[in-house]
Amino acid sequence: MGAIELTGLSTVYPNGVRAVDSLDLAIRDGEFFALLGPSGCGKTTLLRTIAGLEQASEGVVSLAGSDVTRVEAGKRGVAMVFQDYALFPHMTVAQNIAYPLRVKRAPKQAQTAAAESKAAGLGLSALLERRPAQLSGGQQQRVALARAIAMEASVLLLDEPLSNLDARLRLDARTFLKRLQRDLGLTTVFVTHDQAEALALADRIAVMSDGKIRQLGTPKEVFQRPADTFVANFIGSTPMNLLPGSVSDGLVEVAGARLAPPADLALTDGTPVVAGIRPEYLRRSTDGITGTVSIVENLGVTSLVTIECPGDTLVGLTVPEHEEPEIGATLTASPDQGRLLLYHGETNQLLGEAAVAD
Repeated sequence: MGAIELTGLSTVYPNGVRAVDSLDLAIRDGEFFALLGPSGCGKTTLLRTIAGLEQASEGVVSLAGSDVTRVEAGKRGVAMVFQDYALFPHMTVAQNIAYPLRVKRAPKQAQTAAAESKAAGLGLSALLERRPAQLSGGQQQRVALARAIAMEASVLLLDEPLSNLDARLRLDARTFLKRLQRDLGLTTVFVTHDQAEALALADRIAVMSDGKIRQLGTPKEVFQRPADTFVANFIGSTPMNLLPGSVSDGLVEVAGARLAPPADLALTDGTPVVAGIRPEYLRRSTDGITGTVSIVENLGVTSLVTIECPGDTLVGLTVPEHEEPEIGATLTASPDQGRLLLYHGETNQLLGEAAVAD
């Protein structure tokens, strides 16, 4: 069992910085869970506090129902893969993989058998006698994973393990990690600042900022209904349009247009709002937001078109390849049915019953 429960958890540094701030979180047994956020948001500190490498200042860390808040790292039954892989340069691949068993004083035969078994499962059998300097970045990553798996822990903690790989290898490693986690059934906590990685890999995502969780949900929930403007701005390969506006006669006045609000909202005239519309959910139309095409960016099978609207407001939408408008052309677009989100203009929180999906 590898369920993780954090209750009122805070990690405060000697300088008074609250890297993790009164956080409550439950991670299910066997779940692939992502901690996502910008640099300095507290995600790595939270991971290290779960591992026992950082001491919790307040609150409780429970693993498989047992309080391990004051238990030292080596006795928590967790395995960790660091961002730089932390391989021993003077050891061979086999020795690196078997190191956890060596620490436990397992028999030499057991160490050798474990190294060969884990290496075979990760495609490393031909590399057992090499040293880390003789390996590619992807191979080093797999050695670090093999070493973590050799610990036979119930929880696997991954601290941005893909950040040192090039773009193509990162995609391959992403698929490999997803398959490995599914096959092993390990509770896995994955730290990343790359929202594409989190969306692709995780069963659920916690988006963090300033030591707190801003939203907790599935990738679909976090992408389609961001809980506030911070999450809306952070999630998505193309930034969400966040357009200030107000309510008048039951309609949302934004970027020189009057849009119908979501059907489940009863809005008071004069309420300040921020309209959130993803570029992928805007379509050319005869009525809606109108502006002048200023930028066209090729994204491959689609292009991102930026239009300048009244009030110097910039709005982005995606169009299929070969349908790009000319610079200077007038373009009108409206959101797909049900894709317009409204945030309160003062609190920046999503308006509506399903504002935050856990």
